Amino acid sequence: MSDDLKAGEDLKQAMRRKGSFLATLRAVAWSFFGVRKGSDYDKDVSQLNPLHVIVAGVIAAALFVIGLILLVRWVVSSGAAMN
Repeated sequence: MSDDLKAGEDLKQAMRRKGSFLATLRAVAWSFFGVRKGSDYDKDVSQLNPLHVIVAGVIAAALFVIGLILLVRWVVSSGAAMN
């Protein structure tokens, strides 16, 4: 079996995982902080659906950017940036 076919089969198998979306959100939140125990990481890799991880990552990144924009607008409008 070629490497491409094996990788395709591995991806199909990973997409069938039934990890909950809440667990995926939790794993993505921890990854934003950059702290995660090795055993928890191994558990995540074996249980989480890659599609859920991508969707949760995009949602978390969008919320982070929106939060930064709102923070900057609030600081600028309060005049605290001028002092």
